[in-house]
Amino acid sequence: MRFSGLSGAIAIAPGLGLFSAVSAALLHVTSYAGTLTTLNLGLIGTEGLQTLTTSTECGTQPSWLTLRGPVLYCANEAFGKDNGTLASFSVSQNGTLALLDKVDTIGGPVNAVVYGKGCRGLAVADYAGAGLNTFNITNPKALAPVQADVFTLPHPGINPSRQEKPHPHQAILDPSGKFLLVPDLGSDLVRVFALNVTTLRYKQLDPLVSAPGSGPRHGAFLVSGNNVFLYIVHELANTIVGYTVNYTTEGLAFAQVYISNTHGLGETPAISGATAGEIAISPDSRFLIISSRGEGTLSVPNFDPSNSTQLSSDPLITFSIDPKTGALAHVQTFAAGGMVPRHFSLNKAGSLVGVALQGSERAVVISRDPATGLLKDFVASVTIAGEVNNVIFNE
Repeated sequence: MRFSGLSGAIAIAPGLGLFSAVSAALLHVTSYAGTLTTLNLGLIGTEGLQTLTTSTECGTQPSWLTLRGPVLYCANEAFGKDNGTLASFSVSQNGTLALLDKVDTIGGPVNAVVYGKGCRGLAVADYAGAGLNTFNITNPKALAPVQADVFTLPHPGINPSRQEKPHPHQAILDPSGKFLLVPDLGSDLVRVFALNVTTLRYKQLDPLVSAPGSGPRHGAFLVSGNNVFLYIVHELANTIVGYTVNYTTEGLAFAQVYISNTHGLGETPAISGATAGEIAISPDSRFLIISSRGEGTLSVPNFDPSNSTQLSSDPLITFSIDPKTGALAHVQTFAAGGMVPRHFSLNKAGSLVGVALQGSERAVVISRDPATGLLKDFVASVTIAGEVNNVIFNE
């Protein structure tokens, strides 16, 4: 059932039942166990999720996937190593992956985004190595480094165990394609870079400063009429902050228009020890969804029909967006299907949500009503060994 948002209420997600057919699609899923898995989402309720291929060629700890046409880019966080790696794969229509190239990055790559004229660039945020890499991906068989920077802190942040140095966690392209933003959890900054869309080089500008100890993790842009909004989810403070974005001769100017805990204004905050995860805006630009990790206050029926034990779950939280002011309103809190939803993504129609459950060795697909923004039911589930950390649709 849907969690109405009443304080202290517990949601029991509905069980797997009969579902209408949807167009088949591929999903790609990574796990820190070293696997990159391609799944086929067939007719829901009949075939479910079928594993097509599993590759270990991305690296020891695959962490993030970026799809551009028939080429899939996979970042390998490579725990404890001085360098991570970035691999490119060709994806056939039947889901088969073929390694094209692999290059070194700064240590600990966790996120990447395509940018530049002709989508020829790929920017990679490096968490453990405190850096930013860019690559020319014109030829996916010969990935070419363009620029790399390692950031420093004059002293640790107010959360020294997490903010001992800069920790870039995401690379975000602005709607104009001319600016790159990098939420830096360790520095309490969203770093801003002006892009040369032809040469693919970048120039650092004045950053967006977050509250001390808040730990900006991920963000998402929204264009609404003449307004541009930016939403940042903060991992350490468990807050969502919304800004208007204005384009100036010096770059970007930000003005805060919204702030709440990750459950919304007037809602009970996440429990102590929980951390905000992913943030995404629906394809129709009407809803914002975030994941919260480490709460465990929801439950779902067991995905094994022979096991009646309920499973603990963290939430996915949906908000409606006021298109004029950028304010958010809580719509729904829904069980993510397990623990630690590190990442989730929506299909193009906004009718399905794929969730990577790092704490449950599981990926699930949840049906969604695009008109209301409500998550409805679990339509498929698959067990994948290790900490499942990323899932994307390939349609």
